[in-house]
Amino acid sequence: MIVVASVREGRIGLPIAEWVRSEVEEHGGFEIDWADLKEIALPLMSEPNHPKLRKYTQASTIAWSERVDAADAFVFVQPEYNFSYSPALKNALDHLHQEWWRKPLGTVSYGGISGGTRGAAALRGPEMVVGLVPTTVNVELAWAFKQVEDGEFTPRDSQQALLQTMLTELVELDGALAPLRAAHHR
Repeated sequence: MIVVASVREGRIGLPIAEWVRSEVEEHGGFEIDWADLKEIALPLMSEPNHPKLRKYTQASTIAWSERVDAADAFVFVQPEYNFSYSPALKNALDHLHQEWWRKPLGTVSYGGISGGTRGAAALRGPEMVVGLVPTTVNVELAWAFKQVEDGEFTPRDSQQALLQTMLTELVELDGALAPLRAAHHR
């Protein structure tokens, strides 16, 4: 699942995520679920029960749970906002719990000089609490807006190579983690 984490108007996350999708398609070995958090529009924590219980009452949460449960790996395409993460991404993460368990996560972050690194780092704790397993290779796009023209992101060769390496690691992690997920769901 490719998760587009920015919900702002005029967001550069969408063209970056489109680039990620094209690279995932080129890589092969993945069926893609495109999850644009702007389109999904999850309400802010509207469930009365703790997500660990999986006793969802809202149709939006049930649909999100089914999609995340069906996914074997994730790529979060996420901005950095004020040295931190996108509130929409944190909300999407917090809506669920068990559905994320022992699934690999690659991150493509973007922002100013840090390339979104601080936002990605700030979300590591919550990601790990729900059981996501991050790749060692991530793609960090410093000053990414300079690479977006007419709604299209043009990557550098080094960025493409990093993304392909990250995708290969996602496949490897999925193979290693699948038995743990199966044992957890028995």
